[in-house]
Amino acid sequence: MTEPRPLVLITGVGRRISIGTEIARQLAADGWDIAFANHSPERGFVDEFTRELQELGARTFTSETDLADPLVPETLVQAVADQVGPVRALVASHAESVDSSIHDTSIESFDRHFAINTRANWLLIKAFTQQYASAPGLGRIVALTSDHTTHNLPYGASKGALDRIVIAAAGELGHLGITANLVNPGPVDTGWISPELAETLSSETALGRLGTQRDAANLVSFLLSERGGWINGQLLHSNGGFHLPV
Repeated sequence: MTEPRPLVLITGVGRRISIGTEIARQLAADGWDIAFANHSPERGFVDEFTRELQELGARTFTSETDLADPLVPETLVQAVADQVGPVRALVASHAESVDSSIHDTSIESFDRHFAINTRANWLLIKAFTQQYASAPGLGRIVALTSDHTTHNLPYGASKGALDRIVIAAAGELGHLGITANLVNPGPVDTGWISPELAETLSSETALGRLGTQRDAANLVSFLLSERGGWINGQLLHSNGGFHLPV
């Protein structure tokens, strides 16, 4: 009898070119069922990507949600559990990111960044663990993070707070056999990097190129596997040696 596919919930999957989309694609190929959430997805993306995942053998669930609403994380996790089954892994790939500095960040922007990048992840982790029903040692939490700060104040500050939440989860959820880790993928071109910036960033990376969505997906794939089960409470820089002295 074929073993049922485990189920992963991935947030931030709403564009054809994104880290979250590539993670979902890789995990479907690995044998996971995929629940993915997004906010204001690209036109036609959800239907197209759902078909692609199903062709890889995955059952799917999709939801368009605004994680700035504090009621959404629990509602989202419960809807996935009710319609597909208990979630074994949570991958937080969503982010609010609006460039601004100390003197021009508005209170509204600051609060929205923390609502989406920080509070929503805490609430997603809380809801995920409350419904977790898989065997100890198989549960996984992975969040995408960043160390960008200068002229990106609310994004960087909210990601820094996210780091502490995930590390706390690694310590507090050990009795459930759930691991929690962070992945900092460094600069990855998902449509925001100009040719000039790409050249500069590549020159600052030991391996001489930008990261790709697949690079990040490969690491997340490993962390969610049984082989990745001894990695816990870590912030992993998967960036090809960005800013190493060379």
